[in-house]
Amino acid sequence: MVVNNFPDRILEIDGTAYLYFGGTSYLGIATHPEFLQLLSQSLQQWGTAYGSSRNANITLSVYERAEALLAEKTGAGAAAVVSSGTLAGKIVTEHLLQNGVRFYHYPKTHPAILVTNSLPLLDAHGTMHPDLLNDKNEPIVITADAVLGLATGPTDFDFLNTISKSKKITLVLDESHSLGLLGEQGWGIFKSLNKYQLDRTIMVSSLGKAMGISGGVIASDTHFIKTIKNDALFVSSSGANPAYFDTFLKAQHIYEAQQEKLKKNLEFVRQHLKMQPKLHFNHNYPVIYVISDTIFATLQREKIIISSFKYPTYQMRMNRIVITSNHTTDDLKILIELLNSFEI
Repeated sequence: MVVNNFPDRILEIDGTAYLYFGGTSYLGIATHPEFLQLLSQSLQQWGTAYGSSRNANITLSVYERAEALLAEKTGAGAAAVVSSGTLAGKIVTEHLLQNGVRFYHYPKTHPAILVTNSLPLLDAHGTMHPDLLNDKNEPIVITADAVLGLATGPTDFDFLNTISKSKKITLVLDESHSLGLLGEQGWGIFKSLNKYQLDRTIMVSSLGKAMGISGGVIASDTHFIKTIKNDALFVSSSGANPAYFDTFLKAQHIYEAQQEKLKKNLEFVRQHLKMQPKLHFNHNYPVIYVISDTIFATLQREKIIISSFKYPTYQMRMNRIVITSNHTTDDLKILIELLNSFEI
């Protein structure tokens, strides 16, 4: 399906209007009128792009201010902003690979933080890799998503307690689908991982989902971020669009208001949606997953479009019904009445 404008709560296909419950603009920031007005002002100040290295002799103050806010809010010692979440993941993993450490990945981890020859943390039966249980003293890297592709809540990291205490664990956490939504004031789950015995925690994330800006972020302890900012891949990459980060700094009140709207929408769904075995919903997360080969076509006939696609790390087709801050109560009523009438 090809559309000619941003798909917010309504999209038009071949002249027909559909309610849209898809995408990743969870907070509806991408079309928020005040946010767009602020962005227009920021573009006047910072231009459309900044192609120089972050380590050039001319530096832009907006990057450091955005990094300071991201570090403070997520609970990290420091942060570095880059042009995308995928680049954030690649910078971190390629840097860690230089140390020759062994990588393990949690099931279904996003390709941005998967490396060649990474070993599965768990087998098909949920049994932990035996090398993580022995007494060999060694550094290891574990990569995992804060929220998995077909999950409706944060990953349970208690598996970390099972790993041998002889392992020096660096955890690389992808927060692309949790930042802005989960944790204290929606600033992700990075801070909550302090309870585990980890040598280092590194968060990478796209800022193009709930946060609605073009860019990515790496957050960790001050020493690691200082090292990353001297990494060849970081130094040789153009900086992210500074106008977006200027708007991000000025729009904190908008994020907070949109988060409240989303909470109200999710509570409405919780109160009225009839749960079924193949329908997965958690009122703290804005996605309904439906295990069905027919749900997309069925809803399309009722003038509703959802996200439905084949994801690289899953065998089955992913059917995501996304609730955003911009959906109205009437939108939700239409969706819920239809879902309640189906036997899924």
